[in-house]
Amino acid sequence: MKIAVLVGLFLFFSNMIISQDITCSPADRQAVENKIIEIKGFDGNDFGKTLVAIGKTFIGIPYVAKTLEIGETESLVINLQGLDCTTYVENVLALALMLRKGQSDFEDFTKKLETIRYNNGKLDGYASRLHYFSEWIANNEQKGLLQDITGEIGGVEITKPINFMSSHRELYPFLKDDVNFKKIQASENYLNNKSICVLPQAAIEASEHLIQSGDIIALATSINGLDVTHTGIAIREKDSRIHLLHASTGSMKVEVSKLPLADYLKHIKKNTGIMVARPI
Repeated sequence: MKIAVLVGLFLFFSNMIISQDITCSPADRQAVENKIIEIKGFDGNDFGKTLVAIGKTFIGIPYVAKTLEIGETESLVINLQGLDCTTYVENVLALALMLRKGQSDFEDFTKKLETIRYNNGKLDGYASRLHYFSEWIANNEQKGLLQDITGEIGGVEITKPINFMSSHRELYPFLKDDVNFKKIQASENYLNNKSICVLPQAAIEASEHLIQSGDIIALATSINGLDVTHTGIAIREKDSRIHLLHASTGSMKVEVSKLPLADYLKHIKKNTGIMVARPI
């Protein structure tokens, strides 16, 4: 009897510890479970098409900024009801990976999302989140989840100082904490010793035939201290051109860009080109 009670208490407190690392409302958990049911019959054989098919189920979902900046400590935020450009890509990729593995539990989803969102797949405080998208691509390539194909399709290596977060500390509530701030500086110093590959804006249309539906597109920028300003998923439309399936800051919802990607980018100030990552 005592053993049973001790086991019960152990399981109870273990669940509490796990729940402390996750921020998810009952409505958001239900949204995840509904989404898993919705995509259950999708064909997972062509991974690019799977990503696009899942991504399109989010069309119309509102764009909401800073959904991850919740609470006083970093937690795995689950939110399918409001998405920014990065959380949109992360959630779609997590669901696609689940579908490919034949998984259908909420816990499977949270594990996939943690793997994608955090350095080396492990939530370990605010600085473990992959804040800069060039680092997001590189780290998820190391995990074997995708391949940076930018160089293969005509990209060129560039270097630029990456320090936007530390030089705009006031914009990030978690950086009020000196420990978080120093860790972010260390991450930036690591990035500053790396080059990134960017397909220049003027070369995108000529290389468009090498981009596939389901590729992850990151928009490179000339803004000081920043690598990428926006991201989404490539989708080849009926006009045979690549468009962007994304959580748009223009329409403030998930949509497919009306213009082909190469033309869409011409209207974005300080955009310099794109990075392209292919989920594998």
